[in-house]
Amino acid sequence: MHKTSAWPLAWVYLGLIVYASLYPFAYWRDQGVDPWFFLLAPPPRYWTAFDVVANVLGYMPLGFLLALSALRTGRGRLAFRLALLAGTGLSLLMETLQTYLPDRVPSNLDLILNVVGTLLGALSAWSLERLGVLQRWSRFRANWFVPHARGALVLLALWPVALLFPTAVPFGLGQVMERLEAALADVLAGSPFLEWLPVRDIELQPLLPVTEWLCVLLGLLIPGLLGYCIIGSRVKRLWFLVWMVVLGVGTTALSAALSFAPEHAWAWLDPPVQVALLAALALLGGLLWTPPRAAAALAVLALGVDLSLINQTTVGPYFEQTLFLWEQGRFIRFHGLAQWLGWLWPFAALVYVLSRLWGRGTET
Repeated sequence: MHKTSAWPLAWVYLGLIVYASLYPFAYWRDQGVDPWFFLLAPPPRYWTAFDVVANVLGYMPLGFLLALSALRTGRGRLAFRLALLAGTGLSLLMETLQTYLPDRVPSNLDLILNVVGTLLGALSAWSLERLGVLQRWSRFRANWFVPHARGALVLLALWPVALLFPTAVPFGLGQVMERLEAALADVLAGSPFLEWLPVRDIELQPLLPVTEWLCVLLGLLIPGLLGYCIIGSRVKRLWFLVWMVVLGVGTTALSAALSFAPEHAWAWLDPPVQVALLAALALLGGLLWTPPRAAAALAVLALGVDLSLINQTTVGPYFEQTLFLWEQGRFIRFHGLAQWLGWLWPFAALVYVLSRLWGRGTET
């Protein structure tokens, strides 16, 4: 029996599937048809290759994580059936609920493709188990990380996914204040509670160049320090640092390519960002000798400053246009997945590092 990072990751991914499947959560109503009518309806006449791939790939990680959780917790015989049952049940529930959403169209083809994706994901986990890859991962994890590193590993695994959603500043996760205020105003509109909503004396302003540079720097420092919390060896920290930067830069380039076209994949990597990247590498290189508890304290400081700075700036019209491409375009299925991670990842990281400082990190 093992504690596995796959189980919390499966729950996170399940919640994000629910969000992506039911977005925009508006205009619920009975449309005069049975909720399960799509099961016996003719296959949809119009579909695209993107829809097919998205429905299969969207459920593959869920099947993989559920099967992996079962395998890692000693329920290997039930792994395949549990993953398939959960994936099928979730897809059936989502398609049924879409019957009440005028903006969404339930489809038996989507259900079939989701089940196929779940099967492929579960089969991948089972194959890795049979090939001994999971045992090698267990040995690698025991050799590289402290015994109770599950929380940090989950956060580090989610970090690149969070970077996929466009950000106003490269690596600038957690910019939620402006949208949170607007959402609260919408919820409280027409009620006396609207007067309780705090009114800002000074409107949010665009980031100054030096502040933007600092946000890029802190955006890279934070996952680096998080890794230092669970890696003790200096040599291993150095390898982790290299792979973290490569993955972060590559994911940000992929996000730019998806948003603007492949030829603009590196448009964000201008000279100030390059200087911030080099400065982050230099700082993290100088902190290779930092004890894990001190790394956690520095991570708390970096998170506090970064979230304060990035939430004091407004979302400009150019960035709003970028979000529109994701919210209304072909990325709608991945909208919730990346958006919520981009918003919440820094706050989850803050809770984690605080728990380590308060002496409960060994339970995370």
